[in-house]
Amino acid sequence: MNRERALKVLLVLVGLLFVAAIYPMAMSLWHPSPSDDTGDTMMMSLYFTLGVFLLVTTRKPSAHRSLIAFTAWSSFAHAVVMTILGFHMPSERVGFWIGSAVLVVIGAALLALAPPKQSGELASASGA
Repeated sequence: MNRERALKVLLVLVGLLFVAAIYPMAMSLWHPSPSDDTGDTMMMSLYFTLGVFLLVTTRKPSAHRSLIAFTAWSSFAHAVVMTILGFHMPSERVGFWIGSAVLVVIGAALLALAPPKQSGELASASGA
């Protein structure tokens, strides 16, 4: 499988994973309970939106390099926060660390498969 095809498969898988955030978000909104974490619900809305845009990028990944890079680096940032929280919240440690590992794998895979810069992009960046 060539690099672009592998990237497209990865974008679809990650996009669908993130779009699946609509379910817990919707359940939390339709049937709120005092134990729901509103921060989680808001985070799910962001991941859902990002998932939709990742699915759009599968048509032409090279035109969406910045979105792919944003997804990778924001996954790393989220993983760092969850890892640190795992140290402070022993009851949530395993879940946070598993989630962190998944996000690191997603970020690393996206960066490894990201489309290279076009030669025109390099020239315009240096001329700016």
